[in-house]
Amino acid sequence: MKEYKVISWKMGLSKNNKRLEETLNQHAMSGWKVVHISENSARIVLERDKNR
Repeated sequence: MKEYKVISWKMGLSKNNKRLEETLNQHAMSGWKVVHISENSARIVLERDKNR
């Protein structure tokens, strides 16, 4: 079974790519993987196995 998490990303003026990379890496350490990034609404959908 899978579980999902939605992150609303707030873009900043400086170091935006670095902050996004750090956020995604932190979630990846917990087993999350990106399945979709919405361009217009700045939402990122993550997925992982629920029974890990």
